Amino acid sequence: MAGTAPIERRNKRVALYAVLAALAMLGLGYASVPLYRIFCQVTGFAGTPQRSTLADAITAEQMAKSAGGRTFSIRFDANTAPDVPWAFRPRQVTDTVQVGERDMAVFEAKNLSSVPVTGTASFNVEPEQAGPYFSKIQCFCFTSQTLQPGQEVTMPVLFYIDPKALDDPNMDGVEQITLSYTFHRTKA
Repeated sequence: MAGTAPIERRNKRVALYAVLAALAMLGLGYASVPLYRIFCQVTGFAGTPQRSTLADAITAEQMAKSAGGRTFSIRFDANTAPDVPWAFRPRQVTDTVQVGERDMAVFEAKNLSSVPVTGTASFNVEPEQAGPYFSKIQCFCFTSQTLQPGQEVTMPVLFYIDPKALDDPNMDGVEQITLSYTFHRTKA
């Protein structure tokens, strides 16, 4: 029986490694969504627009002066998840935007229910290759929105198309960019 002690120790060690590996996989499973969101926001992957500052926008405007007045048609799309009882729409469905110049889109939302509802907007840009160049300076999607019963609000988005888009061969032939929002219910 003296030879069983090393085997028992090895079995315990293997069991401990297996438990630690399972816990690590569980932790990565929970962390995958926020890590993926961060990755998309940093890289523009999957059409994720970039967050920008006013100083960045001013620099882009200065760069745009050499862009020759190139424009893009921007289409605005508004959706709500089934559990969000809101009427949500863009005030203007399309707009023509000059590269590098700041522009503003306005969305309207109304709570159609008899209780307060808090929602957060997820967003993306199509085609995907435009995501890294679609920069939002100010957006209702950066924070949660709470609408009281029957309340109507206007929600602006201040954005620009980065002139670097003109240097990307993947953007050749892109004439229209769609900015899409979907409101999801969140706890207040």
